[in-house]
Amino acid sequence: MSRQKLDSTAISEKLAAVSHWTIDAGETALSRDFKFKNFSEAFGFMARAALVAEKLDHHPEWKNVYRTVDVRLTTHDAGGLTELDFELAAAMDAIAASTGPQSGH
Repeated sequence: MSRQKLDSTAISEKLAAVSHWTIDAGETALSRDFKFKNFSEAFGFMARAALVAEKLDHHPEWKNVYRTVDVRLTTHDAGGLTELDFELAAAMDAIAASTGPQSGH
């Protein structure tokens, strides 16, 4: 997967596949908050997502408070968004769907 920074057109096209995610004003990061039924489901999501992130060698910025996991994805060495960010976002969406989040923004 490419670590080449994407331009605005590519970002807009790829955002359609991860519609629950938002992009910051500078188009440098994707963000999403995942909410689960409880802490165990949130932590399980993080464990499963960590395995995917490790395989991609692309790691999220995230935090967990009880049943909420806040995620921010960016490719620091590219100075913005790359295909890796969108691939990890899609994988996290799939993991959350199978884990059963209560809601997500």
